[in-house]
Amino acid sequence: MAHILIVEARFYDHLNDMLLAGARAAIEAAGHSHETVTVPGALEVPGAIALAADTDRYDAFVALGVVIRGETYHFEIVSNESARGIMALTLDGLAIGNGILTTENEAQAIARADPAQLDKGAGAAQAALAMLALRERLA
Repeated sequence: MAHILIVEARFYDHLNDMLLAGARAAIEAAGHSHETVTVPGALEVPGAIALAADTDRYDAFVALGVVIRGETYHFEIVSNESARGIMALTLDGLAIGNGILTTENEAQAIARADPAQLDKGAGAAQAALAMLALRERLA
């Protein structure tokens, strides 16, 4: 049984609740345990994963959050840099499922976060578990 850390950028509570529900259900359905930590925003997610990875308590990680385009360039910075940070950690060998949604509006975010619709929280958890299985197979 693997122990998974869910790192959530809790900026939009109602959207994160849906992402978390999907991720937790997928991890539990696969027979694994999980913990959740919360960070202020998507930019902090890679740092939290890096800190947690140093503890050797977790086998894989699920990154969750929502970034909705606003009127400024901030959307691009947050979207690109959070993804870049997560990618750098995966290239270092961590099993991470990236469930940070980057959408144009709240309706798109709801459709992707809702477990009854696209269920991207579950998809991120399943990706983390798939990468964990691949890492173990290749070890």
